[in-house]
Amino acid sequence: MKNSILRIALLAAAVFTMNSCSSDNSEIVDSAITTPAATAKVVNYTYNDTELATMALINEYRVSVGLNPLEKINHISVKSEEHDDYMIENNVVNHNNFVARSEDIVKVLSAKRVGENVAYNFNTPEAVVKAWINSPGHKENIVGDFTHFGIAIKADPVTGKKYFTNIFAKI
Repeated sequence: MKNSILRIALLAAAVFTMNSCSSDNSEIVDSAITTPAATAKVVNYTYNDTELATMALINEYRVSVGLNPLEKINHISVKSEEHDDYMIENNVVNHNNFVARSEDIVKVLSAKRVGENVAYNFNTPEAVVKAWINSPGHKENIVGDFTHFGIAIKADPVTGKKYFTNIFAKI
């Protein structure tokens, strides 16, 4: 069991290294697990208009290059929102705890692969999607071999600047 968990952690770390990046901040930080993985699928998430528009733009782009549209999963959006909350609370833009998020998605949703894009301080869905498509690492996730995704976009209540976390999964 311990070896199995270690293999999953190493696989998730490799996927993280190859598939994640952050807009306006290319620094990738340690993704040590600091929170326990959830064991139940979260089914409720309320999407705001910006999140829905961003997801639609990502799917429009995927279809325009001959790929399948991604299906949204509320559980993934909840994990994305938790990371937005973390980034706002700590005033950072990073992938901290990505391994824990990806392990949760693997465990709860039986995902085979997980990737993540983050961004900060974009004002419109069009602006963030354009920036992600123009960034090789972000684009790799957008056009990656994924079937599902989730997103959360939250504004810092103090600064008003938006934080974006977009998680992709192959299920």
